[in-house]
This record gives sequence, C-alpha cells and structure tokens, in this order.
Amino acid sequence: MSSPLRIALAKANATTAAQLADLGRQTFQDTFAATTAPADMSAFLAKTFGPEQQLAELQDSANTFLLAHMQGALVGYAKLREPSALGLPEGEEAPAGRLEIERLYVAEDWLGTGLGAALMRAVLALADELHCSAVVLGVWEKNARALAFYQRFGFREIGAHDFQMGQTVDRDLILRKGLATPARASTSAAAAKSWPCCCSFGSSPGPSRPQNHLQERHAERSAA
Repeated sequence: MSSPLRIALAKANATTAAQLADLGRQTFQDTFAATTAPADMSAFLAKTFGPEQQLAELQDSANTFLLAHMQGALVGYAKLREPSALGLPEGEEAPAGRLEIERLYVAEDWLGTGLGAALMRAVLALADELHCSAVVLGVWEKNARALAFYQRFGFREIGAHDFQMGQTVDRDLILRKGLATPARASTSAAAAKSWPCCCSFGSSPGPSRPQNHLQERHAERSAA
C-alpha cells in the first residue's frame, strides 16, 4: 500500500519547532559526527537546534519552511531564506528575489527514496511562484553525491566560503540556479500552498542505499 507524501508550508508554533529541532539535531549528527570533534558537535547542536532557536527561525519573516510529512510524521524539511547575499561580493546588499536554501534535511530512514528530490522540486516550484530571480545554496566541496544532485537540478558553482564549527574548518562551494523573472508576486499567493508528491512512497522506506547531500552546513542533507 502506498502512502502520499505531503509537502506544505510550516506553521510557526512550538510543536513544529520541537519537530524541527529533533530532526535537525539527528540529521546533522548523523552526517558530521565522523568528521567533527565531539565537543564541537555538542556545542553546535545546542546552539543551532534548540526548540527556542527553531521557533525564532519559524517566526522570522525572512524564513520559509517547507515540511515533508509521511503518514503524519515529519520526514524531511527545507529551510529557505529570502533575500540572500550568499555568493555576492562582501558588502553588497541582497536583492529581492534571491532565495537561499539554507537546509534540506531528510530523515535517515528516508534517504535514497527520492524524498530529497521531491523537496527540491517543491522549493523550485515555490521560487517560481514567488518569481525569484535565482536560488543559491552552499555544499561541502568533498561531497560528490551532493554536487551531482544539485547539478542535476541545474545548479552551478559561483564561489566558495569557509564553514567553521569549533576547531573544524571546511570549504563549502556556493551554487546558483538562475530563474526566469516575471513581475514579482506577493508571498501571500503561496501562503496556503501544499505540494503533493508526484510519486508514491511505500509505508516503509525502500532498500536504497542512503545518500548524504550537504548544503550550507546547517547540515543540508537530502537524497536524490
């Protein structure tokens, strides 16, 4: 029996914040524990993925969260920010319509099922509805699978920057995908939008081998 995947805009409340905190902590730790000192990891998780911090991010009008639910459970999400100066010269003001994918997270059990691609399609559909001029993101330079994933969606490298977590410093590539730019629409047009997935998923994840896709290093993790 198949179960529909529902991707919709998040509501800013404590329940959603707690769910985001749990999924964010787990996916970040699963992705980076092997390459990060335990003390650095613990400090970053506490600072970034507390429920209070997640609620503040939900309430920030510059942020948009797309939540992926399967059978009522949160199995992935995307955090978007607009406008974004990522990849622009230092000091240059971010223009309206430049959307950043700050996080793209998929629960461990759903990696390799196509959920990450479904989330990306929803992100690009929203960007199109809002008449954004470009979508940008950051990805760890050593993550070949992630780079291939984003390249399949038309993202191209435009620069790089360092990501530091405690004593760990990595180099992230900055990718950009240009979009058509008709007259800009109001975000209210998409306020109640949901994106049912174009494919069906089973009641349990398939046997596909997990794939890790890391973005701006608020540990972006997705699956093609």
